Amino acid sequence: MYTEKVMDHFQHPRNMGEIENASGVGTVGNAKCGDIMRIYLDIDDNGIINDVKFKTFGCGAAVATSSMATELVKGKHISEAMQVTNKAVMEALDGLPPVKVHCSLLAEEAIHAALWDYAEKHGIKIEGLQKPKNDISEGEEAEEEEY
Repeated sequence: MYTEKVMDHFQHPRNMGEIENASGVGTVGNAKCGDIMRIYLDIDDNGIINDVKFKTFGCGAAVATSSMATELVKGKHISEAMQVTNKAVMEALDGLPPVKVHCSLLAEEAIHAALWDYAEKHGIKIEGLQKPKNDISEGEEAEEEEY
């Protein structure tokens, strides 16, 4: 059973769409369930995420976690966005069924993949950020993972 917040973010997703000439774009997927998330970030010179959009192909929980993740990083500094975890996304949605926890993991990974893309484009290092292992933005197949 989904919480009211999950249903609200699924039925009325926030920040859906894409950003042309985004500062960073991250695309991740889960081969087992077929969910694919793409996060677009518009980051200013001070490291503030001015805008964030998402496109998600997947179940209602995937849409809801994408929507909530964008809400959690919008207006935040890169260092604050790095602190957004799958647990934070789940808590903000008042929980997810155990079989849908992987959706919150994808949301966290998509944010990190977009930040990685931003860092690569700007030749910078973001403290604590590692190259995403689930990034499929280069047309690679998503790796299967156990959650």
